[in-house]
Amino acid sequence: MSDRHQLAHSDARPGFSDVEPGEPARQKAPRRRRGRRIALIVLLVMVLLAGGGALAGGLYYRSVDKSIERVDAFEGVPEESRPQVEVKGAMNIMILGSDSRDPESTGGSRSDTIIMAHLPKDRSSAQLISIPRDTWTAIPKSKEGRGGRDAKINAAYAWGGVPLMVQTVEKFSGVRVDNVAMVDFAGFKEIIDALGGVEIDVEKGFSTNYSLAGSRTFEKGRQTMNGAAALDYARERHAFPDGDFARIRHQQQVIKAILDKAASAGVLTNPAKLNSFVRATSDSVAVDKSLSLVDLAMEMRGLRSGNLTFFTCPVKGTGRVGSESVVFPDPARAKTLFDAVRRDSVPEILAMSGK
Repeated sequence: MSDRHQLAHSDARPGFSDVEPGEPARQKAPRRRRGRRIALIVLLVMVLLAGGGALAGGLYYRSVDKSIERVDAFEGVPEESRPQVEVKGAMNIMILGSDSRDPESTGGSRSDTIIMAHLPKDRSSAQLISIPRDTWTAIPKSKEGRGGRDAKINAAYAWGGVPLMVQTVEKFSGVRVDNVAMVDFAGFKEIIDALGGVEIDVEKGFSTNYSLAGSRTFEKGRQTMNGAAALDYARERHAFPDGDFARIRHQQQVIKAILDKAASAGVLTNPAKLNSFVRATSDSVAVDKSLSLVDLAMEMRGLRSGNLTFFTCPVKGTGRVGSESVVFPDPARAKTLFDAVRRDSVPEILAMSGK
């Protein structure tokens, strides 16, 4: 995969762009180490490792933690405009994703993912809220003077990098972002192959022409997928009437399947497998400067995939603004949801998710 980690803002189809006319071309993202994979998986797997008692060799794992690449996620974010902390001890992690090897990508565009992961004060569960990449919302002006208008939410990265994404998501949700993790969903392949495949229940049979292998057909029902198949499954959107919403559901399925397999495949109790898995994934992480994955894992040692709830930010539907295909949020329902997140009210959050 590319050794540059880039979250682009444009629609996956050629000819659609969120860049303002006359603006300079988007800045290239900072260089990342080759081998970038998926920070969310590593974050949650580290939690699983702690639950399995695998962090007894603390010095080793802290050395891994120190080697993780750091990003300055909050540089230039004005404190006076940020939401206040309402419940001390609760944590909200913004997870930004791209797919650098997506066959659909053209002209440097990426299939973006934005997730707000809420970790309650008691660390007994986690709620992961996907915000569709095409959500139409207000983008604050970056310190370079870009933005300052309504656009797709993922335009913020192209206009101001991670700090402007922090400002935009905070403005949209009213929730303070405590930490940031960077994701590349292309890393599903290596992670899943290291686990020997995962079990996925395919809700409806479909075929994709956007596979790295050219094409692939998925039959309805529960089946074991290797890394390449699971990656194709998590990427596809054209085969479904609800497009990106189906892709969000499938990404969530694959994440849960990875966690279930990691917990049940002997990885946590077999030192050799554990060491190999940690070494294979440690280079996958890019987080903000203050986040310690090891400390977080120790706090959440009891978390399992059954304690994770995945859902999507409420929306009114899709439509067009000018030449752009966009997602219109449901302001009232989104406010109710994010107010519950801000107050760390897990029952209210789960009620919004239908769980």
